[in-house]
Amino acid sequence: MRPPEFPPLPALTRAEGEFVDRYLEVVDQLGRINPARADDTYRALRAAQALASHAAALRDALTLMHERGESRIHSATLTRALRVLDGERRAGRLTLPPDPPS
Repeated sequence: MRPPEFPPLPALTRAEGEFVDRYLEVVDQLGRINPARADDTYRALRAAQALASHAAALRDALTLMHERGESRIHSATLTRALRVLDGERRAGRLTLPPDPPS
């Protein structure tokens, strides 16, 4: 049985790849902190502490892009990359869960 084939990542510059990776790390930490979905204060606390370093890494990735003259964010390409990297599910943890049926 073969493992599922995932779509290939679109061609990204190294800085764009860093940007996407660091963005998803921030999203993951925020998802762990989300009070509507968190179930453990210690885990949320650890995620909040990690958020600062992940946000700094995201800032650094964007700074690098800017310094290299990459002044445009190519949203369509980066959106495809986020989808390949399971960004929709990961970002879904930032929302409120649906109301339970009455």
